[in-house]
Amino acid sequence: FFFSSRRRHTRYISVTGVQTCALPISPPALTPVQLRLLEVLRRPAEPLVFPESMVESLEADAAAAMEQFSQCLGGVRLPVFKSFLAKVHGCEVRHLAPDDFEWNPATVAGTVAHKAIELSLNWPGEPAPSQAVDEAIERLIDRGDGRAEYLQRLEPGERAELRSRAVDRTTKFLQDFPPMPANSQPVLESSVRWQPRGTIEFSGKVDLVVGRPEGRESRLLVVDFKSGSRSPQHRDDLRFYALLLTLRNKVPPRRLVTHYLDYADHEIEDVTEGVLRSALARTLDGIERHIELVVEGREPVKRPGHGCRWCPVLHECSEGAAHLRSLEGDD
Repeated sequence: FFFSSRRRHTRYISVTGVQTCALPISPPALTPVQLRLLEVLRRPAEPLVFPESMVESLEADAAAAMEQFSQCLGGVRLPVFKSFLAKVHGCEVRHLAPDDFEWNPATVAGTVAHKAIELSLNWPGEPAPSQAVDEAIERLIDRGDGRAEYLQRLEPGERAELRSRAVDRTTKFLQDFPPMPANSQPVLESSVRWQPRGTIEFSGKVDLVVGRPEGRESRLLVVDFKSGSRSPQHRDDLRFYALLLTLRNKVPPRRLVTHYLDYADHEIEDVTEGVLRSALARTLDGIERHIELVVEGREPVKRPGHGCRWCPVLHECSEGAAHLRSLEGDD
C-alpha cells in the first residue's frame, strides 16, 4: 500500500445558508518520524511473489510435524503462541511453573492503549488520545472478563496511573504513524489461528496488519508496538507471526516492523524463505522441548534472564535472585 500525504481537502463555508467553496486546505505536514516510517511502510513498486511450491512445502512440513507431536502428547491439546515459545526457549523452570498472572496498571495499560488506538483509527474525526483511552476503558469493562473485573476494582489513584500510561502510548502512536488510508485495510489486534490435523494449534494476536491482499503477491505488513527496551525476542515474535500468517493465508507477509514507542524508532526485517524456515525450526524445537519436559520427564534447565523479574518461583531460585542482584541499577 502507499500513503498519500499530498491529498488536498476543500472547506465549504456556509454564509446565510449558501454553501460557498473556499480555498483548498492541505493536510498537516508529516513529521520527520512519520516520514521515516513512511519509507519503511511503503510497498515497493516491484511485486513480491513467493513460489507456490515453497509455501506448500513449508505447510506440509509443519503439518507433518504437528501430527507427530500430537501423537506424543496423547491427545492433550497444546496451544502454541509467542509467549509459550519465549518461555520454553528461555528458563525451562519458569516455563513449567504455574501461571500466576495478575493484572496491574502496567500490564493492563498496554491492552487499553491498543484498544484506544483501534478506536482512533476508526473514529469519525480525530479524537483526543485521552478521549479514546476513556472510551477504551469503558468498552473493556463491558466485556465482563477478568480484565474487566480488575478495571472495575481500581482505586482512583490506580485508575489515574493506568490512564496516564495508556494515554502516553496512544499519543506516541498517533504522533509517530503517518495517516493510513482506508483502502490499506489496517487491522489492529488481529487474531490469527492455524491448526492442522492433531491437537496442536498455533495462535497469535498481531498488533497491526496493513495491506490489501491481491492474488499470490505478498502485500501484508506486520507491525508490533513496544513501549519498553529492545530485545532480540521481539524479532522472534514477529517471525512467528509471519509463519502463522503464511500458514493461514497461504501467502507470506512482505515485511516485519517492530516499532519502539519510547524511542520513536523501529527495526525492520523483510520476509524471506529463510526467515520462515527459521521461524518454523524454532517453533518445532520449542514444542519438542515442551514434550521432553512434560511427557518424557526431562529435568528442566534453569536459564536466568530478564524474565526472572516476573517468575512465580523466584523466591526459591537462588540463580534467578543472584541474576537480578547483578542487574540492580539497570533500567
